[in-house]
Amino acid sequence: MMTQDTVYLGRDDAPPGLKRLASGKVRDIYELDAERLLFVTTDRVSAFDVVMNEGIPHKGRVLTAISAWWFANTGEIIANHLLSTSIDDVPGLDEEWRRKLEGRIMIVNRCEPTEVEWVVRGYVVGSGWKEYQAKQTISEIPQPAGLRQAEKLPKAILTPSTKDEIHDKPISPEEAAEIVGKEVFETAERASLALFDHGTRCLAELGILLADTKFEFGLLNGQLVLIDEALTPDSSRFWPADEYEVGISPPSFDKQILRDYLETLDWNKDYPAPDLDPAILERVGARYLEVCELICGRKPEGVPA
Repeated sequence: MMTQDTVYLGRDDAPPGLKRLASGKVRDIYELDAERLLFVTTDRVSAFDVVMNEGIPHKGRVLTAISAWWFANTGEIIANHLLSTSIDDVPGLDEEWRRKLEGRIMIVNRCEPTEVEWVVRGYVVGSGWKEYQAKQTISEIPQPAGLRQAEKLPKAILTPSTKDEIHDKPISPEEAAEIVGKEVFETAERASLALFDHGTRCLAELGILLADTKFEFGLLNGQLVLIDEALTPDSSRFWPADEYEVGISPPSFDKQILRDYLETLDWNKDYPAPDLDPAILERVGARYLEVCELICGRKPEGVPA
């Protein structure tokens, strides 16, 4: 079920006159000119690597607003690809498309993405917890004995992964350096850990724990810059500090509500996706809006106050 607050953008639904270059689980990328791209963040949502048939109300606006906030507040750590989030800077849109895309676009510099995703972990949870239980390592990095689920690590660690359309594959930092080269690796490692530290401190003031997050980097005129999104509920695991507890997987500011709901269904976690309860979609949407207001201090552009 789609509501008037949901913009899904199927394969054949695109702004007129713009060439679509790529379509991911959430974002569509269009060509503006030789130097600029248009990122459109839809309300599509995936779980267990399957894109659902329904979207989350305002999710794309939330992700755009939060990413833009972090891009504006991390420039001293590393430059980024963002040029504008104004709908007025997108040429040729009629009123219907302006309404659809308001609050969910980023005009960015074209960059050459690295072939690695840069994941930073501050706690032992998720796939890191599974590996730790088996080998007392996370991304092949040895960790102290006796850690419990969701316990804070002695220090944040970089646990990169390869990019894959279906399943990303965890790799060691040494393997990542072989893929991207020593200089790019060292710059990305420094930036990833500094961004994670900055995000941790900023979010702690809001009562949010940053458990882990994923960054993307690209080369722009030979310089490594931050691209894609940054420290959003889609790319990060946010925990309400007042609900955090060691020994369990704490509740989070993301689509965990959806994952928990799907676990109750008779579904094999493969296509086709099941039909979703509208009440679940509304609950997930409310969670996204909640964390957006905490970080940005306001609702996203295009969402009624």
